[in-house]
Amino acid sequence: MDVTVTNSRVHGDADAPPSKSYTHRAILAAGYSDGARVRNPLDSADTKATMGAVDAFGGSVTEVADTLEVDGFDGRPDVPPDVLDCANSGTTMRLVTAAAALADGITVLTGDSSLRSRPQGPLLDALESLGARAESTRGNGQAPLVVEGPIEGGRVAVPGDVSSQFITALLMAGAVTEDGVEIDLTTELKSAPYVDLTLDVLADFDIDAVRTEDGYRVPGDQTYRADEYRVPGDFSSASYLVGAGALAGDDSVRVHNVYPSEQGDSAILDIVDRMGARVDWNRDGGTVDVERAPLSGIDVDVGDTPDLLPTIAALGAAADGTTRITNCEHVRFKETDRVDAMATELAALGATVEEERDTLTVHGGDSDLTGTTLSGHGDHRIVMALALAGLVADGDTTITGAHHVDVSFPGFFDTLYDLGASVALD
Repeated sequence: MDVTVTNSRVHGDADAPPSKSYTHRAILAAGYSDGARVRNPLDSADTKATMGAVDAFGGSVTEVADTLEVDGFDGRPDVPPDVLDCANSGTTMRLVTAAAALADGITVLTGDSSLRSRPQGPLLDALESLGARAESTRGNGQAPLVVEGPIEGGRVAVPGDVSSQFITALLMAGAVTEDGVEIDLTTELKSAPYVDLTLDVLADFDIDAVRTEDGYRVPGDQTYRADEYRVPGDFSSASYLVGAGALAGDDSVRVHNVYPSEQGDSAILDIVDRMGARVDWNRDGGTVDVERAPLSGIDVDVGDTPDLLPTIAALGAAADGTTRITNCEHVRFKETDRVDAMATELAALGATVEEERDTLTVHGGDSDLTGTTLSGHGDHRIVMALALAGLVADGDTTITGAHHVDVSFPGFFDTLYDLGASVALD
């Protein structure tokens, strides 16, 4: 499915969807327990993959209105009866790979072509050092994966600059091992707020895990407990609504369901404020009001907020001056190489862009955006970010693969349409 976005103005109210990151962790935490309710979960393709993993490990997940009733496997996953398909969800694969190392037998994990290209090697090495068999069938550190447990815990060394999800996976599984897991980081940790988010969820499920001088530690022989857990709104997804208001707001755009949490992507509010848009965050009410204003380019370090790069790049293409996005090499290892994808597609729109390994520079003052046909690269965040650019490009902007927004923000284009944007799906 393709989408065509025509130069438009937007206004009104919109709801940020529930957090994808919190939903993944809450579903699996409930799976590790003997049962819990997860309220206000994100219902998306990615989170369904995690639900399927809980089912495969011997639990069950039942959807009732806006609640997931999870019957957990109580810290002892069964060997799945079939290959565990994680679809396009990198979070599912990383978190579930560690869970599979707790099972007394062999688990095989795979996913779609995009997921089979993403790096898993450091997590496999960590599980091997904990006593599991953990292999890539092609010997390249990528899925399909074969994992055989059970592990009992121990101390591991893990790089922090590939994916914070490796740390999350080991902490969540380590809590129910006999000895617990101590993680020594061998490089600087990128995307650290995502581990803070994990610690937040673990605490709500009565699991003790802490940051140490060299990494993280989770004691073993713990029990996941929670009657229910409520998922907060998603700042990564809210970034597109905030961006729409900053670029094309006619009067204000009010975004609901954005309460304070451990999500690093709340930084988008400071970013658009620094660029010149008018931003008012009512933390108690969970609303953000954004009004359009002339935007100016800024420097942004996305070491801790990789999912914001597409949004920031789109904003930079329409801003005066230069927007320089730094510390972004790890953003190349997502559903697609998001640094290259945004550079390529913004250039096709008429933006002046420079791409380096760890930096993306967008010269908005030298850009004249004109609608054309763009590739969404099979990536939900690229599709939504390009839609923002389409709001301010001259003419029509057509983006291929619009259906990929279902990964994190089902109904995104309906929401944009309700705000007044000219949007046509084909």
